[in-house]
Amino acid sequence: MPKSKEDIIRRVREEGISFIRLQFTDIFGQLKNVAITASQIERAVNNEISLDGSSIEGFVRIHESDQYLHPDLDTFTILPWHRDHGKIARLICDIYNPDGTPFVGDPRGTLKRVLKRAADMGYSFNVGPECEFFLFQLDENGKPTTQTGDEASYFDLGPLDRGESTRREICLALEQMGFEIEASHHECAQGQHEIDFKYADALRAADNIMTFKLTVKSMAQRSGLHATFMPKPLFGVAGSGMHTNMSLFKDGKNAFYDPDGERKLSRTCYQFIAGLLDHIQGMCALTNPLVNSYKRLVPGYEAPCYVAWSAGNRSALIRIPSSRGNGTRVELRSPDPSCNPYLEIAACLAAGLDGIERGLTPPPETTENIYLMTPEQRVEKGIMNLPASLEEALEAFKADPLMTATMGEHVTQQYIEGKQREWDAYRTRVSNWEIERYLVVY
Repeated sequence: MPKSKEDIIRRVREEGISFIRLQFTDIFGQLKNVAITASQIERAVNNEISLDGSSIEGFVRIHESDQYLHPDLDTFTILPWHRDHGKIARLICDIYNPDGTPFVGDPRGTLKRVLKRAADMGYSFNVGPECEFFLFQLDENGKPTTQTGDEASYFDLGPLDRGESTRREICLALEQMGFEIEASHHECAQGQHEIDFKYADALRAADNIMTFKLTVKSMAQRSGLHATFMPKPLFGVAGSGMHTNMSLFKDGKNAFYDPDGERKLSRTCYQFIAGLLDHIQGMCALTNPLVNSYKRLVPGYEAPCYVAWSAGNRSALIRIPSSRGNGTRVELRSPDPSCNPYLEIAACLAAGLDGIERGLTPPPETTENIYLMTPEQRVEKGIMNLPASLEEALEAFKADPLMTATMGEHVTQQYIEGKQREWDAYRTRVSNWEIERYLVVY
């Protein structure tokens, strides 16, 4: 049931909440907040709390810095890991200009704009993410290491899985905040974990991803561990992905399902797949936003690096899980959990809708293991590579008019400038690999 201002004010007073975090996400996917005491809750729910937008990377310039936080009242929840000095709650906020208009650089607003476009076409959009992460030990100074103290692999349990108890605590904390946890398990690499929570409408799903990441990091810290959503923290083992399951609904029915269609998939589903494939190069800078992201997208570690689709082949970029009826969905396997989920989901939806509007048809399904194909075989089948670096991904993003239009001029410019700085810092840094390889030999 939607919450009202009066509901929020009453809960803050009756439940002894002493602090409220007004959270929002910057363009690069970092969670930010303005914290207020309980005495300010009425001002908060009346959209009277401001922030200095010039202090947030990618927001506004210093001479136009005043912005206002408009809480989404339905996101009110108590953060269960804060109990020592009174309860702490949070509200997720949209960013508005002083004149009452939505701020064009707010990633949550970017997603809302694409969702409106879908609604105008008669669709609602559901998203279910599969978030992977690593748990690492801390050193004697409390700094993160890349040591796991863990000898487990897929679906193992304690004592091999040293993170089992922390993962359990994370799941219980998420359930206290209203998440429905569908599964949690140890992943492929030592110290790697996955927790799957139930799909939701796209906006709530993006909110949930941000809440999930905060919860995982906070609960790991309480356990004396460091949680990271870095895509590829360890060489030679699988990286962390965020497979994104998507479905469109129209008139209460799954628009991807057709009992009489090939593979029981609708024409709309095939068009959506074709749209994703058509724009995946331009999307990569958003779905895989770090220099490190492209060290995950390499052959041999289950991450996709070739542009193809399949009803069951896990080496393909897009997979169609076996469930049909209302569970029919498209799984995009390339995104990683370092992405900004608002921008990632907006890009996926915009690409899929474009495929529907243009009536695109995907190429034939790829059933073979793409990793075992030769380059010549892939060319023969028209299977392209994903970008191999952040630099390539940025160039593809700039060359895709749909993606830049979907993000809008402000987000596009700020995102490209920020990521270009990141790439330049990386490419000019002398790495340990170079020292080890060249210092003595040359």
